[in-house]
Amino acid sequence: MPLTAGRHDFTGKVAIVTGAAQGIGAAYARALAAAGAAVVIADLSYDAGETVAEDIRASAGQAEFARTDVSDPESARAMADQAAERFGGIDFLVNNAAIYGDMQFDLLLSVDWGYYKKFLGVNMDGALACTRACYRHMRRRGGGAIVNQSSTAAWLYSGFYGLAKVGMNGLTQQLAHELGGMGIRINAIAPGPIDTEATRKVVGTAADDLVRTLALKRMGQPADLVGMCLFLLSDEAGWITGQIFNVDGGQVFRS
Repeated sequence: MPLTAGRHDFTGKVAIVTGAAQGIGAAYARALAAAGAAVVIADLSYDAGETVAEDIRASAGQAEFARTDVSDPESARAMADQAAERFGGIDFLVNNAAIYGDMQFDLLLSVDWGYYKKFLGVNMDGALACTRACYRHMRRRGGGAIVNQSSTAAWLYSGFYGLAKVGMNGLTQQLAHELGGMGIRINAIAPGPIDTEATRKVVGTAADDLVRTLALKRMGQPADLVGMCLFLLSDEAGWITGQIFNVDGGQVFRS
């Protein structure tokens, strides 16, 4: 069955989505392909990533898998080069990859130092490594757009996961100034609780209690985030950069 495009037409555009082998990243990748973009599925999981790419191709879309460790600058560069060689350039980057569903829980005062550094290397520094790998390709295309995946955890007490997302927000704002002169915009989406396999592992039996704290009394779905992602990548958001957008069912209100 052909992919169904919505309001956005990204025909001729090339997008990389990290962490796209499952969950929210896979939803972003499929939506971009449905809008006409050629999509690189960047993930460590070969089997799941190839499955997403094959599903997109089977639906008449363009997709290729790139095995990528976002915390490794060399791996990020290889991902960007593969995208540019296969599809002719890079227009969009969605920095979605994160250690989440199987993350450890501990205090900053006691978390194992090696794990802490690995965690930040993926959940925060990975977005920088991928941006550094991609921006020259985007500049050669005359500009582009980047969406970082933050979280409402940045506004709540959420241990070193929340700390990484605070860092993601700061990274987004700093890079907006460094990239803006090249015609590259960068923004972040801060999801609330989204009903994915990873979130179910993290939240467990507390899901009902969490839902009661939301203004809209349901868990979010990956599809609830897709519209914001596509909007921020599109020309409709052409004068928006350095911003963090909560898509969270009213979990967090900020003045």
